[in-house]
Amino acid sequence: MQWDRLLNPGRLCRPDFPEAPGRPAYLQDYDRILFSEPFRRLAQKTQVHPLYEHDHVHHRMIHSLETASAGRSLGVLAGQAMLDAGYITQAQRDVVAGTIQAACLVHDIGNPPFGHSGEDSIGQWFAAQFQSSTGVAGAIPKAQQAEFEEFEGNAQGFRIAARLEMARREGGMRLSYATLGAFMKYPCTAEARQLAEPGYVGLKKFGVFGSEATLFAEVAEALGLRAVGAGAAKCWRRHPLAFLVEAADDICYRILDLEDAATVGDLSSQQVIDCLEEIAGKPNRADDPMMTVREIVSMRRAGAIHQAIEAAVGAFMENYDAIMAGDFNDGLMEVSSKAAAFDQMKEISNARIFTAQRKTELEIAGRQVIFAVLDHFHGLYRDLRACDWEVETFLEQHGYWAKLVRAVDLDLRGITDEYTAMHSLADFVSGMTDRYAVKVRDMVAGRI
Repeated sequence: MQWDRLLNPGRLCRPDFPEAPGRPAYLQDYDRILFSEPFRRLAQKTQVHPLYEHDHVHHRMIHSLETASAGRSLGVLAGQAMLDAGYITQAQRDVVAGTIQAACLVHDIGNPPFGHSGEDSIGQWFAAQFQSSTGVAGAIPKAQQAEFEEFEGNAQGFRIAARLEMARREGGMRLSYATLGAFMKYPCTAEARQLAEPGYVGLKKFGVFGSEATLFAEVAEALGLRAVGAGAAKCWRRHPLAFLVEAADDICYRILDLEDAATVGDLSSQQVIDCLEEIAGKPNRADDPMMTVREIVSMRRAGAIHQAIEAAVGAFMENYDAIMAGDFNDGLMEVSSKAAAFDQMKEISNARIFTAQRKTELEIAGRQVIFAVLDHFHGLYRDLRACDWEVETFLEQHGYWAKLVRAVDLDLRGITDEYTAMHSLADFVSGMTDRYAVKVRDMVAGRI
């Protein structure tokens, strides 16, 4: 893979769109993402702790902004290292940093309410419909079911950016090819993932729904990503910058999850300090005796993020040839000098944070909320199908559904069959904030 193509500033469905003087494509991408409604909704979506009322606990928007900041630093340092090695030009160095920052900003835009448990809940609901062959969902062909029963926020994110936003025009937000490539952690469809040979890091999940497969193929071709397989099994190797985007995400959520755990009482402040010092090392001077414990944690967190970024850049450069060939098959933090410390944080998170009682209770409640909303709105799509997908006819014949469509501003554009109908349903539910999901559940249950 070659940087002249990998940093392609052309826009999805508008490859000839010119860059404005002083406003490179990556900067326009950042602005389009930042001012979009799906990004705004991240302020009320779970990062780790659902429906938490503590003001200092992370939500998806804060996490995305922090990841973008870490990504920019990674891009600056990696870009300079590549410039020093003669791999890129000085102008490309700035594009590397800006592209990573924009891709980091959009990386969680497709996440549903209630975090990863929300993803699981949506998938479990669809799996139950497929098993019982129930309603509209039950009529989806077997080959298309995997992308619903393993619902994936990464694929939903690409769908939002490439199709749903900015009046659903061709190409959606029309982000640059470079930003979309750096964003794509799993460059394959669910079908291709099932058919491909297992083992590659980019096939752990899927990142593209079948409905957007042609759009991502345009991105991959424009960037010169290495293709593997053919036909329905065709997928691609990751864009090199996707590894740095992934590292920024890993650094932020691993480290900041610990800080949140101290805030809500799942871990003691001293346990968090000890973990952070495994990354940053002991300070070379005593802490100011006037500092609070929270301030000490913040200082250690800043040092840990700095050291982790340095380690990720070192791992990127050490594996540069394999990354550019599409042969690198790991995460940067997993092969970095801080790998042991990150493994320790992962173990602590699995044992103490992700299984905390209050978090578990709220995840169970969130599942019931998502199931209730999906159950109710599934009936709406059933009656829409009975009207041959004619929206105006449907609204005229079904007064209750017409009221509900108005109440929640449900978007019924582009529905022509069961597959597009169920993506419309998934778009609606996954786009909800945590609290709005609860509000809609209460409304349709008559709890207002």
